[in-house]
Amino acid sequence: MAQIDPLADALVGDWLTLAEAANRLGIPPGRIRQLLRDHKLLAVQRPDGTMAVPTAFFDGSQVIKGLHGTLTVLFDCGFDEAEAVRWLFTVDDSLPGTPIQAMTERRCTEVNRRAQALAF
Repeated sequence: MAQIDPLADALVGDWLTLAEAANRLGIPPGRIRQLLRDHKLLAVQRPDGTMAVPTAFFDGSQVIKGLHGTLTVLFDCGFDEAEAVRWLFTVDDSLPGTPIQAMTERRCTEVNRRAQALAF
């Protein structure tokens, strides 16, 4: 897992430990590791050394719709976990707002188009 820098850590704001994320999803803690391997969820090492998942990746007790697809595009573009988190939480004037905000507003196609453009 990639370690995130303090600036990106501050961009995200609210975090869940892996155990808290598992609890939020109602699954055993070991299942979180599988979701991370499958890029259906993303965790990074925070500056304090803990592994954590951005709270914004959840809509109630589910992972937000479209996250898996966007993460796949970002990883295909060569991003690592920390770079993907930074991109998702950095303001993009063409959306407006951040990609993660657009995803929570069900605008995943727009976000994925911007992510795909990074490869070219």
